[in-house]
Amino acid sequence: MPLPTLLAFAAAFFVFAASPGPDNVTIVARTLAQGPTAGFAYGAGTVAGILIFLVLAAFGLSLLASEMGLLMSVLRYGGAAYLVYMGVKLWTAAPVPADATLTRRQGLGAGFLTGIALNLGNPKMPLFYVALLPNVVHAELTGRTVAELALVIILVEIVVVGGHVLAAHRARRALSDPRTIRRVNRVAGATLIGGAAVVAAR
Repeated sequence: MPLPTLLAFAAAFFVFAASPGPDNVTIVARTLAQGPTAGFAYGAGTVAGILIFLVLAAFGLSLLASEMGLLMSVLRYGGAAYLVYMGVKLWTAAPVPADATLTRRQGLGAGFLTGIALNLGNPKMPLFYVALLPNVVHAELTGRTVAELALVIILVEIVVVGGHVLAAHRARRALSDPRTIRRVNRVAGATLIGGAAVVAAR
C-alpha cells in the first residue's frame, strides 16, 4: 500500500483512537488504581479487539459483525458488568499508598479480556471499517494490506495507550496521603461505573 495512503489511514485512526471514550477513561482509571501494567493490559485487550475487526473486514465480514446483535450485546453487557464490579471494588478499597500497590498485578488477564469484549461489542468498530476501508484500499484487502494496516493500528495504539498510561502513572506516583488516595480511588471507581453505563447505553 502506498505510504501516503497508510499515513492517511494512520491519521484517521489516531483521531478515532484518541477521542474521549470509555476505553481511554478505563485505561486511566486502571492505571491510577493498579499501576501502569493494569492500564497496558486493558489497552492490549482493546488493540486485540480492534485487530479482530480488521480481520473480519479483510474477509468481508464487518457488515455481518455489525448485524450480530445478540452476540455483540452479550459481549458489551458482560464487559460493562465487569467495569461496574471493578468500580465498586475501587470505591470500597483501602487507601493504600501508590508505591505499595505497584507490585500488585492481579486481574491482568481479566482486564485484557474485558478490553477485547468491550471492543467486540462496540458498534462503532464495524462502522468505522465499513466507512473507511473502501476509501483507503479501493479494492479487496490482501494479506499484505491487512498486515500493513495492523502494523499502523498497533503503532498508533502504542502512542495513544502509552500516553494515557504515562499521564495517569505520573499523577499516581504523586499520591501519598491516604485521604487523597481514597478520593482518587472513588473517582476512578465512579469513572469505571460511568464508563460501564455509557457502554451499556450505546
